[in-house]
Amino acid sequence: MIFETDRLEVRYLKMSDIEGYYQLQSNPKVLQYATGEVTSYEKIKENLEEVIQKYNVVDNNFWIYAIERKSDQIFVGTVAIVKDENNEDEIGYRFIETYWGNGYGFEICEGLITYARKVGMSKLIGYVVDENIASAKILEKLNFKPVHKFVSKDIGLPETKYELKL
Repeated sequence: MIFETDRLEVRYLKMSDIEGYYQLQSNPKVLQYATGEVTSYEKIKENLEEVIQKYNVVDNNFWIYAIERKSDQIFVGTVAIVKDENNEDEIGYRFIETYWGNGYGFEICEGLITYARKVGMSKLIGYVVDENIASAKILEKLNFKPVHKFVSKDIGLPETKYELKL
């Protein structure tokens, strides 16, 4: 286990997560504000294998973890900490659409902040497409401050960079 919240547990991904991971990564609504594209089951399986292999890479700066509910050990999404192009610790999360609207986004971000402090990070950033009002509200409620507005090169939408000093 990496960290936990009241209702959720964050752990390493494993190949047995493939069905939930596929459900997450193949939904256009989940990916609408991300650079990920809906692809085949085989491509998503390969992606999961690549993410898992990164756990063993020395100086890995690309961490994606599974999120599961404590009550029934159901895979509900992923949470990430990755180094962006400026070598800053960027957070991200995705939930299977079935689990939207349960407060999991806020809960997982709050837990991620606690975890980041515990491991000695000094700042977290998040990039949010301006149309993604729910994610912007989560970051603002957790005291992230908007520091830069721009049009994303990869998806071509207005986006805001948020920052939280820990």
